Order: sequence, then C-alpha cells, then structure tokens
Amino acid sequence: CFKAENGSREQLLVAHVDSGARCIHVEHYQGESASVAIPVRKIVADAARFGSAGVVLAHNHPSGDCTPSASDYQATRKLARAGEAIDLAILDHLIFGGRDCSSMRRMGLL
Repeated sequence: CFKAENGSREQLLVAHVDSGARCIHVEHYQGESASVAIPVRKIVADAARFGSAGVVLAHNHPSGDCTPSASDYQATRKLARAGEAIDLAILDHLIFGGRDCSSMRRMGLL
C-alpha cells in the first residue's frame, strides 16, 4: 500500500469512510525519512467535504519498527480532538514497519 520507490520516506494514507464503514475517499501524503505530518486541517476539511463519518490513518516507519512514536500518538490525539467538532471518528491509526503492523486502536491508544 506504500509506494516502493519511496520506501525510505514515511508516507501517510488517510481513508475516509461513510457511516457504513465504506471507503469514500483516500488521500496520500509524503513525509520525510523519519516523520510524516498529519495535516489536521486538510483531513478535517476533506471530511466535511466528503461527509466522512470516520477516517483510518496508516503510515509506514522505514526503520522497520512499527511501534507508535510519541509524536504519532500526539498527532493522532490532536486530529481526534479536532474531529470531535464535526463528529468525525478516528477509527484506527495503523503503523507499518517492514512486515509488521501496529494498531493504535488495539493498543488502547484511541
């Protein structure tokens, strides 16, 4: 799901879903070697435009460690707080590292 030619950079995918959890839009953002920003304003604006009920975030860690960083957690919480204003649910934030994947929802971080 992440572009192989940019495997040394973090990338963020944001899947917008409707109230039936059907994907209605996917947005892709490029990051740097050790980080990718979560563009809160853009995601909230897209959610309002598409009528999203929720979003699923997914990004990669080129290091191979799929453990969420403190900044991953803080940025996800910031988006969750902003989404509350328009009833936008953050369904999960998946972090891929090599062949492994962490789910912030399963870890109890959402």
